[in-house]
Order: sequence, then C-alpha cells, then structure tokens
Amino acid sequence: MQDHAETVPVPSGSLNRPVFAGATALIALLVILAVIFPDATATQFGEIQSWILESASWFYMMTVALILVVTLYLGGSRFGDIKLGPDHAQPQFSYRSWFAMLFSAGMGIGLLFFGVSEPVMHFLTPPDQPAQTVGAAREALVLTFFHWGLHGWAIYALVALMLAFFAYRHNLPLTLRSALYPLIGERIYGPIGHAVDIFAIISTIFGVATSLGYGVLQINAGLNHLFDVPVGSVVQIGLILGITAMATLSVATGLEKGIRRLSEFNILLALGLLALVLLMGPTAWLMEAFVHNTGNYLASLVDKTFNLYIYESNEWVGGWTLLYWGWWLSWAPFVGMFIARISRGRTIREFVTGVLVVPVGFTCFWMSVFGNSAIDLILNQGAESLARVVQEDVALAFFAFIQHFPMGTLLSGVALVMIVVFFVTSADSGAMVVDMLASGGQDETPVYQRVFWAVMIGVVAMVLLYAGGLASLQTATIASALPFSLALLVCTYGLIQALRRDQTKRDSLSQTNLTPTTASASVRWDDRLRNVVQCSRRGQVERFLETVVSPAMGSVAELLQREQIDVRINEDLASGRVGLAVLHGEEVDFHYEVRPRAHAQPAFVGDESAEEYYRAEVYLREGGQDYDIMGWSREQVLNDIVEQYEKHLYFLHLVRD
Repeated sequence: MQDHAETVPVPSGSLNRPVFAGATALIALLVILAVIFPDATATQFGEIQSWILESASWFYMMTVALILVVTLYLGGSRFGDIKLGPDHAQPQFSYRSWFAMLFSAGMGIGLLFFGVSEPVMHFLTPPDQPAQTVGAAREALVLTFFHWGLHGWAIYALVALMLAFFAYRHNLPLTLRSALYPLIGERIYGPIGHAVDIFAIISTIFGVATSLGYGVLQINAGLNHLFDVPVGSVVQIGLILGITAMATLSVATGLEKGIRRLSEFNILLALGLLALVLLMGPTAWLMEAFVHNTGNYLASLVDKTFNLYIYESNEWVGGWTLLYWGWWLSWAPFVGMFIARISRGRTIREFVTGVLVVPVGFTCFWMSVFGNSAIDLILNQGAESLARVVQEDVALAFFAFIQHFPMGTLLSGVALVMIVVFFVTSADSGAMVVDMLASGGQDETPVYQRVFWAVMIGVVAMVLLYAGGLASLQTATIASALPFSLALLVCTYGLIQALRRDQTKRDSLSQTNLTPTTASASVRWDDRLRNVVQCSRRGQVERFLETVVSPAMGSVAELLQREQIDVRINEDLASGRVGLAVLHGEEVDFHYEVRPRAHAQPAFVGDESAEEYYRAEVYLREGGQDYDIMGWSREQVLNDIVEQYEKHLYFLHLVRD
C-alpha cells in the first residue's frame, strides 16, 4: 500500500461537503417519515427486521462467530507485533484513560440498564430451563455473559482495528471508507467512499439518538421513583435538553479535556457502586458465583455461538441473541471509529488484549454481581416485588433492586448521576465521530462543527421521543446491520491481505544476508566509541544533516535518476529533517528520512546545563527505526541508504511474486 499522507482530499478544519449534505438531508428525511407516518414506518421496518430474523439468522450467527475467531487470531498471530501507527508511535492515552473511554463509548449505559434486568428476565423466562429454578439461575448468567461478552466486543475491536490500521499505519482518512482501500483503491475518495461515510453518520446519529431517547425514560422513571417527579414528555424533553447541553460543552472542550475526564469520573463512580453492592451483599457467595459463571460461559461458548434452537421451534433466539448481534453490528461504525481514535500507537496484540479481555472481564464481573444479587433476592429472600418490576417496567429495575440495600436512596442517586454522565459521554463521543466522518477524518475541526452534531443528536432524540418514532428508527438501525455485516466480511479479507503485506515488509527489513552491513566498517574504534557516548545538541545534528546526510542523499538521487528512476529529496529546514523518496509508480515507494530527535540527558554525562540531547534517527515509511547515525561518515550514510533500499526492493520482490 502506498503512503497517502498527501492524498486526503479534505483540508484540515473543513467539511467534506458531499458527505455533510447527503447525511443531513437523509437524516431529515428519515426523521420526517418517522414523525408523519410513525405507524406505517414502524410496520415497514418491523417487516424488514422480521424477514432478517427468519431468513438470515444463520448468517448473523456465522458472521459474529467468524469475527470473534478472526479478532483472536490477529491478536495472537505474528501480526500482533504490528503497531497501529508508525513503528515509533507511542500511545496518546494511559491505560486508565483508555479503558475508561472504552467503557463510556462502548457499553457503559448498558451496565446500568441491563445489569439487573437481563439476568432476572432470563431467570423468569429461560429458553430451555424450568422458570425460577436453580437451573434457570445458572443459565441466566451464562446467557447474559454471552450477550455482553467476547462476541460483541470482538465486533467493535475488528472495526476499530481496521480503521486504526489504515488511518495511522497508511495515512488514510480516519473514516469508514478507508476500510475499503485494499478492495477499491483510490475510488474511496469518490461516490462509493462518500456513500459509506454517509451510512456511518446516519447509523451513528440514529443509534445514539434512540439510545438517548430511551435513556431519558429510565432517568425519568428513576426520578419519579425517588423524588415523585412526574413521568411525561415535558420532563423527558427537558432531560434531553440538559444532556445535550452537557454533551455540547464536553465535545467543545475536546477529547483530552471533556470526554476523557468525564469517562474517568464515571468509571470511578461505577467502581464505587460495584464495590458497595459487593460488600453489602453476600460477598463470598458472589465471588464464587462469578468464578462459576465464568467457567460455565467459557465451557458453553461454542454451543451458545451456534445454537439457533431449530429443533425446539423456540423464538427466544430471535428476540434476544439475534437482536443483540444486530445492535452490536449497527453500533460498530460509531464505537469502532471512537476506539480507533483513542488507540493510536498500540500494537495489534496490545489492542486486541485491551479491547477484549479487560472490558469483557469487568462487564461480566458487573453483570455477575448485580445479576446474582437480584436473583438471590427473588429466589432465596422472597423479593417477589423485584420480579414484578422487571416484568412490568425494565427502566425501574435497577432502582427497585438498589432499594433492597442500606443507603438505597443515596445509591440510586449515584446511579442516576452515572446514567446521565454515560449518556453525555455517548452523545459527545458520537458527535466527535460524526464530525470526523463529515470532515474526511480530520479531528482538528472548528468547534462549531462539533457543536452542530451534538445539537443534531439531541434534536433528533427530542423529535422522535415526542412524535413516537423511536421504535421505528431503532428497528431501522438494527436492520442496517445486515448490509454492514456483508461489507465487514469483505473488509476483513482486505485487512488480512494488507497485514500480510506489512508483515512481509517487516520480514524484509530484518534480512541481514542480502549484503554485508558496511555502516560501521573501516571505522577507527575510538571514533566509533566517541560517537556512541557523545550527547549532541540540536544544532550539531542539524549541521550533520546539512553537511553529510543531505549530500549523501544527493549522490544516491543522482545515480538513480541516471537509471531513469523518479527520485525526490525533501528538506524541511523548520524541523531540521531531510528525506529521500524513490517513487515506484504502482508499487510501494521507498522513503528514507533522518530527523533530529530529542532524548533525556543520561545521568553519566558531565554537562548538567542541558536536560536533553539529540540523535540523528532514521525513519522509513513504516516509522522510526530507533537507530542513530550521528557522526557517521558520508560513505557510511551512503551504505545505510543503499542497504535499506535493497531491503525494500527485496520486499517488492516478495509481494510481486
């Protein structure tokens, strides 16, 4: 694949007008249809969804299973060492911030909405066990783990992986269109690419807006339960206005200050609430139950993955598992893009481990603690009222559950704050993702663009809530998972092909038997030692680049040009770097660049006046190679350029065959 740093067609800070106009018009049209014809729209989308569940259920199950297998394979294979970015890239966020933002964008609100209700519903109406028995209780947590575990996060991980790989490793736009590059090449910048990004914007806007609309129903129910706040559209629209205002403020302050800090705050609240429920409940039994549930989940993973209940004529799988898979897939463009945005600089193995193991482990622990506690109350402590609440009003389930604990009102208040903040982080991260899609992958955009999309999400949620169109748009969003899953499978094939090519290049760079290494040959030992221990200043490195490296590159360019090969020399005086580019037309170009790079001053150096020193480090197209050529002779530099170029030609030979 070529380096596309110069081919992105959207200038920084400006809109991709075809995508912006097309998405805005289609969003307006769909909202108008849902408002004017709510029943007809809901019926139409419902029929589409029913057809998908009846005729394509096998495809959904096979697709999600394949996604999980591919994601695990990529994390454990030789591709795992490839970075999502240049070889020298470092992660932008700490593990703590990274995990917090993963939860807030990925499924944070689901922990509160379904942590109690789903295990209890499976306990009350299990698919293949007698209801309200020990067997139903055991099965309830396995099914909950199955719906919220590895499969769902694998979908997010695979989408995020392909977006981050193409954007940060190959300088393509951080938008959904880039996943198609191995298949359609430069046509991603045309109508096909625009259509893909428009689809992603619509999916994100409606996915977040419908969740926000249903979420305020839970918040309203909680306020009514705690403080007798009336349940009605006026209160709910007011809640949407408040959440939208907070999301707008958060997205205006940016990823570092707004979204990151809110996510970290909310994860601390979640940990505190989880710890209190664990400590105030049957602690030892809950820990034993978590271990037991985890073992059952892992033992039944293959069976649950492929079980469509075809011999029992059971409609349960269509009402639960397939709807979950559709919902995960429909949210994948939004959450995948957000995860990609915060994951630059991590290796594929680190990325897959982080996105799968840690969030899944925490989510299953949360579901086990809250779900088992609720089932224990119903099964062993006679809390029949909790079962009735879950059956009658899922939005009240969490608040009804928490009232069985000391300080129930206080804990309910904490839960309300968490729900609000989770919705704020979903709305602001959604607005950030949509803004990037509408701006050709640029994330340094004017504040008013991010504010526009945050307000758009709030307006769509309010209109649909007031007009009763939430159900039809939610159904449409889930139904959109079918075409997206087809595209995702095709893009997965393209990703694997691109990773193979990258790994081939890494293998070619590690070759040492092509020609003898001559960079340090015929150099006096004292000169070599002096170069090793010398701590150069920036000015010294810049003079070295000007007097030694640049003339060496000029000699290489002159010889190659005589061979009718297109060569470019780039000198960036502002940054002090010099580079050589050998262009190969349709094949991958060769880039060799030397940059001054600052490092902390070693403690053994006698000069304490400086805190840092500089190295003249080599960068290839794949990123920094982490070796220093400061003090080398012109002949040594020439030999190093030629050796790296010979390795590059060997790589082209491998991929050409």
